Amino acid sequence: MSTLGCGCPGSMARVIEREETTGGTVANTPSELRQWPVQLHLVPPTAPYFANSDILISADCVAFALGSFHRELLKGKALAIACPKLDETGGYAEKLATIFRENAVKSITVAIMEVPCCRGLDVMVKQALGLSGKDIPLETIIIGIDGERRN
Repeated sequence: MSTLGCGCPGSMARVIEREETTGGTVANTPSELRQWPVQLHLVPPTAPYFANSDILISADCVAFALGSFHRELLKGKALAIACPKLDETGGYAEKLATIFRENAVKSITVAIMEVPCCRGLDVMVKQALGLSGKDIPLETIIIGIDGERRN
Protein backbone atom coordinates (compact mmCIF):
# COMPACT_ATOMS: atom_id res chain seq x y z
CA MET A 1 0.00 0.00 0.00
CA SER A 2 1.48 3.34 -0.99
CA THR A 3 1.34 6.38 1.25
CA LEU A 4 -0.87 9.25 0.30
CA GLY A 5 0.59 12.69 -0.14
CA CYS A 6 -2.10 14.20 2.07
CA GLY A 7 -2.04 11.42 4.68
CA CYS A 8 -5.85 11.10 4.77
CA PRO A 9 -7.29 7.67 3.92
CA GLY A 10 -10.53 9.40 2.90
CA SER A 11 -8.65 11.01 0.00
CA MET A 12 -7.46 7.71 -1.47
CA ALA A 13 -8.57 7.30 -5.09
CA ARG A 14 -11.15 4.53 -5.52
CA VAL A 15 -13.33 3.23 -8.33
CA ILE A 16 -16.89 2.31 -7.42
CA GLU A 17 -18.19 -0.37 -9.76
CA ARG A 18 -21.86 0.05 -10.66
CA GLU A 19 -24.32 -1.70 -12.90
CA GLU A 20 -25.35 0.50 -15.82
CA THR A 21 -28.75 1.99 -15.11
CA THR A 22 -31.42 2.62 -17.67
CA GLY A 23 -34.69 4.47 -17.47
CA GLY A 24 -35.67 6.40 -14.39
CA THR A 25 -37.05 9.88 -14.15
CA VAL A 26 -34.09 11.80 -12.73
CA ALA A 27 -34.69 14.72 -15.10
CA ASN A 28 -38.22 15.07 -13.75
CA THR A 29 -37.27 14.93 -10.08
CA PRO A 30 -37.80 18.37 -8.55
CA SER A 31 -35.27 19.97 -6.26
CA GLU A 32 -36.16 20.11 -2.56
CA LEU A 33 -33.88 23.10 -1.97
CA ARG A 34 -35.87 25.82 -0.20
CA GLN A 35 -33.29 28.58 0.22
CA TRP A 36 -30.12 30.26 -0.96
CA PRO A 37 -27.28 30.44 -0.02
CA VAL A 38 -26.46 27.02 1.37
CA GLN A 39 -22.75 27.22 2.24
CA LEU A 40 -22.27 27.65 6.00
CA HIS A 41 -19.85 30.56 5.47
CA LEU A 42 -22.58 32.43 3.58
CA VAL A 43 -25.85 31.65 5.38
CA PRO A 44 -27.07 34.49 7.63
CA PRO A 45 -27.68 33.09 11.15
CA THR A 46 -31.04 34.85 11.40
CA ALA A 47 -32.25 34.04 7.88
CA PRO A 48 -36.01 33.47 7.82
CA TYR A 49 -35.62 29.90 6.55
CA PHE A 50 -34.03 28.87 9.88
CA ALA A 51 -37.03 30.04 11.94
CA ASN A 52 -39.18 27.13 13.19
CA SER A 53 -37.20 24.75 11.01
CA ASP A 54 -35.71 21.33 10.81
CA ILE A 55 -32.10 21.90 9.78
CA LEU A 56 -29.86 19.65 7.70
CA ILE A 57 -26.15 20.28 8.11
CA SER A 58 -24.48 18.27 5.40
CA ALA A 59 -20.92 17.59 4.38
CA ASP A 60 -20.44 18.79 0.81
CA CYS A 61 -19.85 15.31 -0.63
CA VAL A 62 -23.05 13.75 0.76
CA ALA A 63 -25.28 15.20 -1.97
CA PHE A 64 -23.05 13.69 -4.65
CA ALA A 65 -22.70 10.26 -3.01
CA LEU A 66 -26.35 9.80 -2.01
CA GLY A 67 -28.51 9.66 -5.14
CA SER A 68 -31.68 10.26 -3.14
CA PHE A 69 -30.28 13.23 -1.19
CA HIS A 70 -33.11 15.63 -2.03
CA ARG A 71 -35.93 13.17 -1.38
CA GLU A 72 -34.39 11.35 1.59
CA LEU A 73 -32.52 14.06 3.52
CA LEU A 74 -33.26 17.58 2.26
CA LYS A 75 -37.05 17.58 1.83
CA GLY A 76 -38.68 20.04 4.24
CA LYS A 77 -35.40 21.18 5.81
CA ALA A 78 -33.28 24.31 5.85
CA LEU A 79 -29.76 23.48 4.64
CA ALA A 80 -26.21 24.42 5.50
CA ILE A 81 -23.30 22.63 3.81
CA ALA A 82 -19.68 22.53 4.88
CA CYS A 83 -16.47 20.57 4.47
CA PRO A 84 -14.54 20.10 7.70
CA LYS A 85 -11.37 19.28 5.75
CA LEU A 86 -11.27 22.04 3.13
CA ASP A 87 -13.24 24.93 4.67
CA GLU A 88 -11.81 27.46 7.08
CA THR A 89 -13.89 26.16 10.00
CA GLY A 90 -12.66 28.42 12.81
CA GLY A 91 -15.98 30.20 13.26
CA TYR A 92 -18.33 27.34 12.40
CA ALA A 93 -19.18 26.20 15.94
CA GLU A 94 -20.09 29.71 17.06
CA LYS A 95 -22.05 30.44 13.87
CA LEU A 96 -24.03 27.23 14.27
CA ALA A 97 -24.58 28.01 17.96
CA THR A 98 -26.02 31.39 16.93
CA ILE A 99 -28.33 29.71 14.40
CA PHE A 100 -29.54 27.28 17.07
CA ARG A 101 -29.88 30.00 19.73
CA GLU A 102 -31.62 32.65 17.59
CA ASN A 103 -34.16 30.41 15.85
CA ALA A 104 -36.83 28.01 17.04
CA VAL A 105 -35.05 25.01 15.55
CA LYS A 106 -37.15 21.84 15.77
CA SER A 107 -34.46 19.30 14.88
CA ILE A 108 -30.94 19.00 13.52
CA THR A 109 -29.76 16.31 11.12
CA VAL A 110 -26.04 16.02 10.40
CA ALA A 111 -25.15 14.10 7.24
CA ILE A 112 -21.51 13.12 6.85
CA MET A 113 -19.45 10.72 4.79
CA GLU A 114 -17.83 7.66 6.35
CA VAL A 115 -14.31 9.06 5.85
CA PRO A 116 -12.46 10.12 9.03
CA CYS A 117 -12.16 13.82 8.16
CA CYS A 118 -15.94 14.15 7.92
CA ARG A 119 -16.36 13.35 11.63
CA GLY A 120 -15.16 16.89 12.30
CA LEU A 121 -18.49 18.28 11.07
CA ASP A 122 -20.41 16.10 13.51
CA VAL A 123 -18.10 17.21 16.34
CA MET A 124 -18.59 20.91 15.42
CA VAL A 125 -22.38 20.58 15.39
CA LYS A 126 -22.40 18.86 18.80
CA GLN A 127 -20.08 21.55 20.17
CA ALA A 128 -22.34 24.27 18.73
CA LEU A 129 -25.42 22.68 20.25
CA GLY A 130 -23.71 22.74 23.65
CA LEU A 131 -22.70 26.39 23.17
CA SER A 132 -26.25 27.32 22.20
CA GLY A 133 -27.71 26.15 25.50
CA LYS A 134 -30.63 24.61 23.59
CA ASP A 135 -31.97 21.08 23.82
CA ILE A 136 -32.67 20.26 20.17
CA PRO A 137 -33.05 16.68 18.87
CA LEU A 138 -29.93 15.70 16.90
CA GLU A 139 -29.45 12.83 14.46
CA THR A 140 -26.26 11.93 12.62
CA ILE A 141 -26.46 10.05 9.34
CA ILE A 142 -23.35 8.47 7.83
CA ILE A 143 -23.11 7.82 4.09
CA GLY A 144 -20.57 5.43 2.61
CA ILE A 145 -18.43 6.40 -0.34
CA ASP A 146 -20.53 3.92 -2.30
CA GLY A 147 -23.65 6.00 -1.59
CA GLU A 148 -25.13 3.56 0.93
CA ARG A 149 -26.32 4.57 4.39
CA ARG A 150 -24.11 3.18 7.16
CA ASN A 151 -26.58 3.71 10.01
